[in-house]
Amino acid sequence: MTSSPLPYRVGYGEDAHRLALPQDGGRPLVLGGVGVPSERGAVAHSDGDAALHALADALLSGLALGDIGQYFPDTAAEWRGMDSRVILERALGLVRERGYAPLNVALVVTLDRPKLGPLRAEIARSVAALLALPEGEVGVSFKTSEGLAPDHVQTRVTVLLGLREPGRGDD
Repeated sequence: MTSSPLPYRVGYGEDAHRLALPQDGGRPLVLGGVGVPSERGAVAHSDGDAALHALADALLSGLALGDIGQYFPDTAAEWRGMDSRVILERALGLVRERGYAPLNVALVVTLDRPKLGPLRAEIARSVAALLALPEGEVGVSFKTSEGLAPDHVQTRVTVLLGLREPGRGDD
């Protein structure tokens, strides 16, 4: 007996990167595909966009497809410095191949400084555009570590996936 696929799936992902000055390996800080003015940036193999990394992991986990480390290992020179939008596009493609699409995203960024409030709408718009979602379906929240982890950025993402209707043109 074959079972029907679930109409909805929930995915969760998180990512963190140490922050450093450029001379100490920090890259320009990018979150959700948006450049963040900051003297320190993520120390990472790719561009270090912790928000898009967590989002890609959330998409993959919703369908039990592993994590981005399986597809883009940080030991492979070919992925060094890569744009995290490529990682997200690959994860989104795997989700769509299985007949699902993201319906709603909740993204939380923990960063002590700089303050991200002025970038909330831009980050939400960027993530919505990357996923082909209406802006109102991407919630973005910011937290600080209350001084517990001032030298890192961490993101957590929950995503609701739904079965796509046949013939829906969101590919």
